[in-house]
Amino acid sequence: MRLSILTAALQELTPRERRDADPDLGVEEWLEFARQIGAPNIELSAALHPTESDVPAAALLDPVANTLDLREPFSAARAARVRRAMQSTRVGLSDLAYFDNMLAADESVRHRKHELMRRVFDAAVLLGADAVAGFVGRNPALSLDANLVMFEEVFVPLLKEAKARGLTYRVEQCPMPGWTIGDTWHNNIAYAPGPWIALHRICERHGVGDQFRIHYDPSHAILMGQDSRSVFQYLKDAGYDFLITGFHVKGQVIDSRGISAWGYGGQTMQRGDWRGAEPSTAPGEQRHAWKKQTVFCEHELPGTARHDPLAYLQNRTVDWLDHQLAARELLRIDPEKTFLVVEHEYPKARVQDKSRLAPILAASLAFTRAIDEAAAAMYALQHEVLPAQGIAVQGIGREAYRS
Repeated sequence: MRLSILTAALQELTPRERRDADPDLGVEEWLEFARQIGAPNIELSAALHPTESDVPAAALLDPVANTLDLREPFSAARAARVRRAMQSTRVGLSDLAYFDNMLAADESVRHRKHELMRRVFDAAVLLGADAVAGFVGRNPALSLDANLVMFEEVFVPLLKEAKARGLTYRVEQCPMPGWTIGDTWHNNIAYAPGPWIALHRICERHGVGDQFRIHYDPSHAILMGQDSRSVFQYLKDAGYDFLITGFHVKGQVIDSRGISAWGYGGQTMQRGDWRGAEPSTAPGEQRHAWKKQTVFCEHELPGTARHDPLAYLQNRTVDWLDHQLAARELLRIDPEKTFLVVEHEYPKARVQDKSRLAPILAASLAFTRAIDEAAAAMYALQHEVLPAQGIAVQGIGREAYRS
């Protein structure tokens, strides 16, 4: 598959005072950094500027990078500058990404987010990308069923704008449990195959089924007790094995002690994001809402978690080889046209120092490339070479739904 890296891996590659004054400098310097660490492509991260965001950085678990600065619309002149940098570094563009709540309850906030998403769409066209990755989100004041109605009313029009520009919108499935300081867990309604299918059926009714696709991240499956093979098998069984068209390569490592204490719902009380019966208004304290997730798991940068066969079987960390093999066996993808986008959110290695982070990212990219090449070789042997000679494949292998 084709390798890429999300530019949010190093938010401060270009210090803010420099990139705020020169909005495309950060993209140029990230392209050069990608060349240095061996990333043939980048997933270009956009976000509301900190001065415009409704969520303070101190309240975020993983700060979002506005490497692509769209305070002003992306012009043809800006696109030409970025294209020159892509040509000189020989680093391509897998897609653009803007991860935010597109179903925000406050209409003015939602309007601001949708306007930025339209600018991301326009930038993707000017840069020759055919896809944008993001979230659906959730209105936390509504039930999940009511959010389906809201999706049809306010999100489908965004997909129509994507269609008019020849773009696909790929939805990442993170449930975003800490996005609010309430007790809701699913704050992005597109969190699993069941919801994906329900949302896609709504899209089909409005002629934008081809625009709605999934940007699958195995770390979120682990977060919810799932495994990739079973998720992919479910999609195939339901006739929706075409939905996944891109991948984030990020892992999750489950802490059994945290599960023993709180279960998969995470910490439900005394987190520190409330003061008695009232929610805290301090952004640093609001961040404690993420204990719904962090008390029992930690993000993995591919290759940084120990090899743990028992954890693979228990769905407590990503079995990268089987993940890549299952994608080939069960999904309707063309591997040579499908991107694996490395996403770095491993807390202990989230250093904002280019010299320290470069060898870490380079090694993770090398690991991802090697694992995918191994999966490709296994697939060829087991599905092409041996069958062509009438030779049976050995063993049973990992089975979907097996308990």
